[in-house]
Amino acid sequence: MIAFVSGPVAALAPTTAVIEVGGIGMAVQCSPHTLADLRIGQQARLATSLVVREDSLTLYGFADDDQRQVFELLQTASGVGPRLAQAMLAVHSPDALRLAVSADDEKALTAVPGIGRKGAQKLLLELKDRLGEPVGAHIGRQGIGTAVSSSWREQLQAALIGLGYATREADEAVSAVAPQAEAALAEGAQPPVPQLLRAALQTLNRAR
Repeated sequence: MIAFVSGPVAALAPTTAVIEVGGIGMAVQCSPHTLADLRIGQQARLATSLVVREDSLTLYGFADDDQRQVFELLQTASGVGPRLAQAMLAVHSPDALRLAVSADDEKALTAVPGIGRKGAQKLLLELKDRLGEPVGAHIGRQGIGTAVSSSWREQLQAALIGLGYATREADEAVSAVAPQAEAALAEGAQPPVPQLLRAALQTLNRAR
């Protein structure tokens, strides 16, 4: 397996980067987000996953090892090939996908081209115990982050916006679950953000 490629960027196309490795140009399929960070002539290092088919060998490239790992885990779900897995990572970061799966958020998955409501429901079931919990401090398509010390309101709102909801929708959902958070605070406990997120997503799904 080719774990990564490193070298100067020789060429860029809408879906492909060519990395020169030891005098050989390696064509690597990348998401638009990954390609946006590359410049012709500059050094690049891409984590890669080699997909072998009877009639082709295709190298997929990612900005880091976490994206590559999630790309490969997504393909363990039935009906998910490399193109759909890459499309999912083009829309959501690895942590946003983990959060969407752990919170049973259909809307986040149906935001990916090629995934309908039934497909999203099936993926949520199959990926539930495979992706794990979010591992980084940043959540969402645009790298929206939440510091551990942030208030529950800030954490919840940032997570919802990171999953693609509008600020107004996030605000309304936060207000809807505020009584649960206030009840926890009244008992001297920290509001359970994961549980609050699930409750907030339920209110948003009912409002659709």
